[in-house]
Amino acid sequence: MNLAEILSNEELRRREFPVAREKIFLGHAAVCALPRRVADAIIVCATRSVLDDQEEFMLSRLTDARQLGARLLQCQPEEIALVGPTSLALSFVAAGLKFRRGDNVLIYHDDYPSNVYPWMSLAERNVEVRLLNTRGLGVIRPRDVAGQIDENTRLVALASCHFISGFRLEHAEIGKMLRERSILFCLDAIQTLGAFPTTVEHVDFLAADAHKWLLGPCGAGLFYVRRELQEKLNPPVYGWHNVRSPNFVAQEKIEFRHDARKFEAGTQNLLGLTGLIAAMEIALEIGVENIAAELLRKRAWLVPELQKRGYTVLHADAKPENAGGIISLLQPGKDMAALHKKLLDASILTNLRTDRAGKHYLRLSPHFYNTDAELKRLLELL
Repeated sequence: MNLAEILSNEELRRREFPVAREKIFLGHAAVCALPRRVADAIIVCATRSVLDDQEEFMLSRLTDARQLGARLLQCQPEEIALVGPTSLALSFVAAGLKFRRGDNVLIYHDDYPSNVYPWMSLAERNVEVRLLNTRGLGVIRPRDVAGQIDENTRLVALASCHFISGFRLEHAEIGKMLRERSILFCLDAIQTLGAFPTTVEHVDFLAADAHKWLLGPCGAGLFYVRRELQEKLNPPVYGWHNVRSPNFVAQEKIEFRHDARKFEAGTQNLLGLTGLIAAMEIALEIGVENIAAELLRKRAWLVPELQKRGYTVLHADAKPENAGGIISLLQPGKDMAALHKKLLDASILTNLRTDRAGKHYLRLSPHFYNTDAELKRLLELL
């Protein structure tokens, strides 16, 4: 199955993405609808689990999950932990790092709360929490970061793409600059994983659940920890799986596993991981580079059409390297909540989001399998 086949063969598209039979689904930046293959994989796992030990079927597939995650992120399987919600993995970093008095961390306060609260909590440990100043909502440029760090900055925590504005971070450039200054870099990648190439060559920690652009189930995600840092980051959770327990016998001292599995305390979310594996297989089969090119192609013609209809599109003129799959729009004097409901009544699913100033945006997040015909139908109703 390739991208051209999906977009040219409606029968295939509707079979592989059943939601397309019922509605025009443009909410991938929130919680996706599952592809058929992902749902089928979960069903097979659940059915086999009725007849046997639940873990028996999945034990070998956990290795597959790490290998697929490593292919997506271009790292080593030993650097991949299978940790569910993004919030949990980011909290592991915040809670597990050692900080000295006088250290500071740099974050973006208008980021999604999952990538704000874990770092805010560090103030209780006498860590200075600095809030990044930007030129616009989600507009984070490498020079903005460079200008707001100093010799006491221990870590910078940012998102690969802003959840409202759709502005995509040049994370490799930022990460390279930070590493040259011996500053750690943690990336919340949930808004790009599965949509745009998101590699970790210049990243120290990365977290992303599967339920958005990766088209996987909720609560099944990837947590990347650079090999050289695994001994320095100790998880705040302890269990039979991440602490050495030969023959399930507790030992006299706590000794963590010596790879990313040290962050997996206990029994896994096996059904969720089954779906995650299937979702990663789809992304790699289609090709993330191909998916990214298709999302940018859709954006390139859709944004001007929205502007023609009098809508303001956030960061409409973003450079290709900063353009994401999210398109958020508003129109002065127009009730965006009513517009959202109008679209929903017409079986077009979008999302409503609100910024700190109280502005309401209609957020569109089409994926690679959405057709131009579906987007033209959206424009008719707008």
